[in-house]
Amino acid sequence: MSGTTLKIAACQLCSTTDPARNLELASDLVRRAAAEGAELIGLPEVVNLMQVRRKDAVAAARLEEEDESLAGFRALARDLGVWLHVGSMAIKRADDERLANRGFMIDPKGEIRGRYDKIHMFDVDLEGGESYRESNGYRPGEHAELVDTPWGGFGMTVCYDVRFPHLYRDLAKAGAKMLAVPAAFTRKTGQAHWHILLRARAIENGCFLMAPAQTGVHEDGRETYGHALIVAPWGEVLADAGEEPGYALAEIDLAEVERVRGMVPSLNNDRPYDAPGRKDLAAE
Repeated sequence: MSGTTLKIAACQLCSTTDPARNLELASDLVRRAAAEGAELIGLPEVVNLMQVRRKDAVAAARLEEEDESLAGFRALARDLGVWLHVGSMAIKRADDERLANRGFMIDPKGEIRGRYDKIHMFDVDLEGGESYRESNGYRPGEHAELVDTPWGGFGMTVCYDVRFPHLYRDLAKAGAKMLAVPAAFTRKTGQAHWHILLRARAIENGCFLMAPAQTGVHEDGRETYGHALIVAPWGEVLADAGEEPGYALAEIDLAEVERVRGMVPSLNNDRPYDAPGRKDLAAE
């Protein structure tokens, strides 16, 4: 395909605690999607390592320049001639004992064109005793990331970021026509909010949105929701991968972004305002 039209795929898998096995599983999906004509393919959050135990995660993770999974994904993109968004990986840092939850955009030459460290950490206690403290094991990122592609700007985010709409607004205003939300959503929160949040972020910003996902019961004990999605700027779900490993595939036309934004020009209608504050009653 050419111009503003392309096929995209949002992959869905059940990552394990073995990085080599995860590379094999993910690569198989990418090859299958590419064989169906996908030119831009996304992988989910922590695709290289699903390991909730911090000590074991640190032991298995590698520095970016030493990570065999990242090298494998770069070679895969080059061999297939596709843009590959590695949603995120557990990456060791030289300057912090915590890991980075880092996404990569890789071009058809195998070059890394964008990096994004997940900004918002999932620190939460759920009903039923489920508890997550992502900030204990991962250092939050500090910078948004917009990647230039042949089809337009591509905004990189990860999972829990989807609950912070201002990040997506900033990406759209900076030129994003596509937004990525690779995730490992829990089943409980996914059933309640996944489709709604993703459709809202697409509608609010007049962007296509691709959301690769983890799915199923993982070796580390977690259970994720699945339902990798591709959403259009008007909010239609173009493809839903369900709950089994596979991928959501759709043909999109980026010209739709400008058409929708012309119908509802909210990005241009933003106005500055004073944030609410506590009224000083003593001054009255």
